[in-house]
Amino acid sequence: MDLKKTIRNFQESDGFFISFARDLISVATAVLIFSIISYLIFGMWTPMVAVESGSMEPHMNIGDIVFIQNIERTSVITKADAPSDYVSFKDNGDVILYRPYGRADVTPIIHRAMYFVQAGEPMWEGGPLAPHDGYITKGDNEKTNRIYDQQGQISYLTPVKEEWIIGVARYRIPYIGKIRLMLPF
Repeated sequence: MDLKKTIRNFQESDGFFISFARDLISVATAVLIFSIISYLIFGMWTPMVAVESGSMEPHMNIGDIVFIQNIERTSVITKADAPSDYVSFKDNGDVILYRPYGRADVTPIIHRAMYFVQAGEPMWEGGPLAPHDGYITKGDNEKTNRIYDQQGQISYLTPVKEEWIIGVARYRIPYIGKIRLMLPF
């Protein structure tokens, strides 16, 4: 049997296992193409995260899927340094995804970069001195996030070091991540 005839039989067969194999190959091809395009655009193989809390409401909601651009492909524009016409998720300054204290074993935080402090500068007016350079961050939800992350439990007295930043949020798809949040893993 020649190769062309084998390929034609594979494409046209109604057998269960052959049909199942075709479906698996189609899905694997689609995932591979999506991954390659994601890497080319965002610099990450899996550039999406599901929002797990309401700390960024009303600009991001629980269950939104957010596309993240790798930090190695962009820079952070803080709310304090953003030009008045620079808007990201309906407010000035970038929303960043970071690992609190640089820990890989905890869920990353997605909050707005408010401003950058140098080591030895007050972290906020009348606040303690920064132990190192980093970003002061805060969620957009005015009800649940009245203070900076560094004033509360998220990143207590610790500015976000640049190496802790995974990336910058670029796009969001509302509510489609609710499916992901229902899965136990």
